Amino acid sequence: MKKLFTTVLFILTTCFYAQEEPVSTEKKFTFEGSIDTYYRANITAPNDDNQIAPSTSFADKSGFALGMANIITKYEKRKIGGVADLAFGPRAIQASFIDSTFVNQLYVFYNISDNVKLTAGKFNTFLGYELISPVGNFNYSTSYLFTNGPFNHTGLKADFTLSEKASLLLGVFNQTDVNLYNPDGSYALGVQMGYSSQFLNLLYDKAGLGLEIDFTGGFDATESLFLGINAAYADNEGEGFYGAALYPQYKLKEAFTLGLRGEYFTRQSEFIEDDPSIIAITLTGSYTVDDLTIKPEFRLDNGSEDIFINTDLEPTKSLGSFLIAAIYKF
Repeated sequence: MKKLFTTVLFILTTCFYAQEEPVSTEKKFTFEGSIDTYYRANITAPNDDNQIAPSTSFADKSGFALGMANIITKYEKRKIGGVADLAFGPRAIQASFIDSTFVNQLYVFYNISDNVKLTAGKFNTFLGYELISPVGNFNYSTSYLFTNGPFNHTGLKADFTLSEKASLLLGVFNQTDVNLYNPDGSYALGVQMGYSSQFLNLLYDKAGLGLEIDFTGGFDATESLFLGINAAYADNEGEGFYGAALYPQYKLKEAFTLGLRGEYFTRQSEFIEDDPSIIAITLTGSYTVDDLTIKPEFRLDNGSEDIFINTDLEPTKSLGSFLIAAIYKF
């Protein structure tokens, strides 16, 4: 592990000595962000207990609820720049595990050339199909794969553009989702290999998540139909998960797209005889008016065991729910 860590760190640091190319001297400052809110109700279970919801991140409260406010600033001068991405609200609290002020991303970057970029600080994970911010997701609720994978990394990464279609990422990070400092001296190693917008991701984090192998991709089946794909396997000494999700999205009109997320997820453990699994089907509409997006969503989660309760307060394998979210991007 030490030899592998040293090798990756050497590759990253030697990037500083790559041949530099002329770049623009123009200064660029950008400011953007989003806010989101939603209403959620169980269809097949009571709504007087906020604990009755799919065990996935965010959008899990009954009635009218808040998402988060996201403020992103970026400053770039010639080859160097920095990003401060701050978030506030319940969605941010769940993602940070700390407090109501969430540093979603905070990093500096150095464009060594047109083909090599170094980034140091905290940044969202490169694994998986979904993101913390709802702006980057089609479905408003999140998947089990997203919930159980990493959210963020703090460390150093290098992005390489190998050709018009091929890319490579190498990174050294703190333990997964340990962001403020390194408490135990352990490190994680990450690799992403991309080709034509299809990505094979690997993360080795012995002290945290263990080994995760993830595939994320998608393609346009027709001018109106897009199919997204995500599959992952994670193992840390017998504990972990695996699953897959498909994301077909069909544009009915310029302002309205209908999308489905079909997911199969299994949690594995050497201490459990039969690994519990769940199938979750989420149907989402996305209607856009200028910078405002309205997302009505129906979701059905069906487990291999009785993990929910019905309206009669009896154990059951399935839960049906509905939500409608409003997301404004500025």
